[in-house]
Amino acid sequence: MSIEQRRVALVDLLDRLLAGGVVIGGDLTLSIADVDLVRVDLKALISSVSAEVPSPWGRPL
Repeated sequence: MSIEQRRVALVDLLDRLLAGGVVIGGDLTLSIADVDLVRVDLKALISSVSAEVPSPWGRPL
């Protein structure tokens, strides 16, 4: 069965993405008359956390 013909539920897709982790990135620029006023660079790592995979930041103090 090819990928185009397979149907995957949204919940299953989110479960697969969170199990492996997802990196999301983007740029947002607000400008007026071709003058950049504000630039925001967004980067996020989304992943599930379990007892087998500890947090990279360690335990809070």
